[in-house]
Amino acid sequence: MEFKELIQQRRSVRNYAESISYDDLREILIQAQQAPSWANTQTARVYAVQSEEMLETFREQALPEFNQKNSAGAALLVTTFVKGLAGFRDGSQVNEPGNGWGAYDLGLHDAYLILAAKDAGYDTLIIGMRYADIIREMLGIPENEEIMSVIAIGKQAKEPAMRPRKDPDEVMKFF
Repeated sequence: MEFKELIQQRRSVRNYAESISYDDLREILIQAQQAPSWANTQTARVYAVQSEEMLETFREQALPEFNQKNSAGAALLVTTFVKGLAGFRDGSQVNEPGNGWGAYDLGLHDAYLILAAKDAGYDTLIIGMRYADIIREMLGIPENEEIMSVIAIGKQAKEPAMRPRKDPDEVMKFF
């Protein structure tokens, strides 16, 4: 698929017909690792929840009810970044964003992930509403990692409509 077409076809899917295989998921995650990062620190981490038993428990305890429904039928990925590396040198923050660079790099990683998923025939939903403390305990995520999102991944049951985008002149300035 052409890159422009890939970007245009990717949607936030809230209705899944089937999950994803281990092999396909592993390949997509390997592709996501190609995202750029501050000084090649590669601080993105992914915790994949695929077993039916764990998915049921995770959804019930770690997601609000509406996101439990939105992610039903999909595997779930928790994405984090290791704090204190991107945006730091010798343990000191190098400019005002500080750990914001870790979040920025993770955003790039997650963008690669969702585009690689779409290219492989899978759909995604980035979930920001989640219970981080429960997720941290349930998956054994260390305190030095910032939990950012949960990403549902699977094959859509029905294609969602394209949501409107702002007028380019509203969000772009050229000098």
